[in-house]
Amino acid sequence: MKVYNGTIISCDRNDRIHEYLVEDKGRILYAGEKLPAEYQGAPREALGARALLPCFGDTHLHFASFALFNAGLDVRRARSLSEMRGQIKEFASGCPDRILMGFGASAHCVGERRLILRSELDLACPERPVYLVKYDGHACVLNSAMLALLPAKVKTLRGFHPDTGEMNQEAFFAVTDFITRKISLPRTVKNMLSAVDYMARKGIGLMHTASGVGFPFDLDVTLETLLGRGLSSGFQTRLFFQTMDPGKARKRKLPRVGGCFATALDGSFGSRDAALRLPYADDPQNKGVLFYSDEEVVKFTKQANREGLQIEMHAIGDAAFDQAVMALEAALKDYPRADHRHGIIHASLPSEEGLRKCAALGIQIPLQPAFLAFELEPLEYLRRILGERAGEIFPLRKMTDLGIVLSGGSDAPCTPPDPIAGIHAACNHHVPGQSLTVAEALKMFTYNTAWAAFDERERGSLEAGKAADMVILNRNPLAMKPGELLELKVEKLLLKGEPYKKGQGVFSLLAKAVLAGGKI
Repeated sequence: MKVYNGTIISCDRNDRIHEYLVEDKGRILYAGEKLPAEYQGAPREALGARALLPCFGDTHLHFASFALFNAGLDVRRARSLSEMRGQIKEFASGCPDRILMGFGASAHCVGERRLILRSELDLACPERPVYLVKYDGHACVLNSAMLALLPAKVKTLRGFHPDTGEMNQEAFFAVTDFITRKISLPRTVKNMLSAVDYMARKGIGLMHTASGVGFPFDLDVTLETLLGRGLSSGFQTRLFFQTMDPGKARKRKLPRVGGCFATALDGSFGSRDAALRLPYADDPQNKGVLFYSDEEVVKFTKQANREGLQIEMHAIGDAAFDQAVMALEAALKDYPRADHRHGIIHASLPSEEGLRKCAALGIQIPLQPAFLAFELEPLEYLRRILGERAGEIFPLRKMTDLGIVLSGGSDAPCTPPDPIAGIHAACNHHVPGQSLTVAEALKMFTYNTAWAAFDERERGSLEAGKAADMVILNRNPLAMKPGELLELKVEKLLLKGEPYKKGQGVFSLLAKAVLAGGKI
């Protein structure tokens, strides 16, 4: 048993602040203003200037991809293409892998203001295949050696550009499927364990991972299921299967379906293929791409909804957002469900009418506020391609005032899984009137992340009876100005009341996973 004394931010439905919290055997026994007599003799930890909160969550990331790129080449800090080539060349010299994989290529943070080309990748690494994913996770650049390995069918797909080496849309997904089939299993599991340690350092104890990115036999789904069941720390995993075939989720006894990739309705702003109702401001002939017809999306949502699955779909542009709303509305009209918690991921440029329907239908939005302060896709670029519509991106205040539940994520590896960065961005919107309060932003990454996967009775707030999954911050965020929030630091993550311990081994993970049957 242990007593915490100080600023206890509950993040419950009433936003209560407590002075005492009592934990015993991984459960919260009491949270309140006065310490009951029966706990007076228990060991205490005085928080002082620090604060105790529920552990953070991340409601949308691609965990297998994040784990892979977190352990590999990251070019996001390069400020010129020559510097990027140097990073690739240095990485190649010390990497034994047959295919070199990297992440973070962007035209917006290098002096040349363009994407690296196939010919430049050839200069950096002429002999081995290179697969370099763009910062938005929706395109990649390949060198000549990588192009030579691709199966013939990839060359017939939309988005195949061998002259520059850039792959987007269907060609990107096909290339990714091809490459993931060549990643070794032991390396993948080790990378996943390291990635969980990384997330724990950021105070995250719950993740919603969107899986199914082309591994043979959907091996990433299998591995992430084993991971969720086998972690000894108490770290929680909720898995969304990225497939338009609800039967695949049911076969694995998974209660959720959706995400990006196969369940992405459009592309991204970075590749100018997010689907818009009006053309891009700098390209009057381009409205982006809807990957599916209305009929295909409605068929999917109706089937998944009737089978009792929770549905989430990727939609960036307003045309894709409206398509997602339309399909979910049709599914719920076909088969009403009172507490479905279906969601639209990102909802970067939502329509007014669509938001009102979300509020009426109970559709939640897992979004990524860190994109509001994303140097790899800066506001200057968004204003150039969207014009005045750039001011309508992520209208957090409007969404919240309508009563829509917003939950916070990272879309890792696109942005690092770092809730503090997301909280700061949500409270410092480039349109000041669309900013959230600090309390609202905290709830996005705590209570709402739990609620978004039906976990709110067990975690997400500091209330008696719930799991003692908590985080200690170096300062009280409610006493800070919005512009100061990046000064917050995670001092300790507590899962089931115990400090998180890193370094679990592969054998331990697999042994526990075989015996465990926990919620995924």
